[in-house]
Amino acid sequence: MAPLLFPPVPSGKKSKQARRAAALKPPPVQSKGGPRRRQANPRVLAIGAAVVVLAAVGIGLALAFSGGSGGGIPKNLPTFGSIANGLPGASDVQTMYGGIPQKGLVLGKPSAPVRMVIYIDLQCPLCKEFELGSMPSIVDKYVRPGKVQIEVKPWAFIGPDSARGQAAMFAAAKQNKAFNFAQILYVNQLTENTGWLTDGMVAQAAESIPGLNVPQVLTERKSGTVSAEVKAVAADALADKVTGTPTVFVDKTGSKKLTLVGKSGFVPTLDEVTQAFDAALAG
Repeated sequence: MAPLLFPPVPSGKKSKQARRAAALKPPPVQSKGGPRRRQANPRVLAIGAAVVVLAAVGIGLALAFSGGSGGGIPKNLPTFGSIANGLPGASDVQTMYGGIPQKGLVLGKPSAPVRMVIYIDLQCPLCKEFELGSMPSIVDKYVRPGKVQIEVKPWAFIGPDSARGQAAMFAAAKQNKAFNFAQILYVNQLTENTGWLTDGMVAQAAESIPGLNVPQVLTERKSGTVSAEVKAVAADALADKVTGTPTVFVDKTGSKKLTLVGKSGFVPTLDEVTQAFDAALAG
């Protein structure tokens, strides 16, 4: 493996400042052309049914890794999150999801005639592109008006940090803030598998969400309930033949089938997703 060409993430106050500065930089120029591919590690897919068992073990291992110095949970955490204590983008995330019903891992009105199911990994850079580039439009034009309801399935296949973020997202879902939690991490996402998604980063993300009970998230993520939910998502990914993230399915609410948007293994474009919405709404 080639040596890393970037410095390690700094600790403490400097770490938070570095993340703020990195998040405020303009996004890198993306290549033009067709959809981009994001495939899961072939070893993960080859494990098959064993993934369901190993996923729970993965959470335990991930939570055991602090990500190096400064990766621990900060002292004197507030009980509840707020914009004032937030990471960059906290205010925009609050505005984006404010007033939209959230229940667990589902966003939108229960009466919505169309549903979207999306598999994500919180470390995935292509998920970040989709979440920051396409999701605001989807939420504004389809979810907020009550046309579409979104179910998110947090998956973990990139590395230990993925499992750490996954567990915390499940915990945030217990307080109906899963979408806020994911979005704030995507806004502040750094390079995958560099140890950026530490316990400290999880705490800072929770701290950025108004009304979220931060200590409860940090405790709940280690619960047996969350471990069971991790196994369930691993089983769903296997059954749905998910090969990477983000993977999006769209169909009518109540339908037992899931219709893949775009090509398997490729990131769907916003046009592809909205076309799928419009077809389902018209059908």
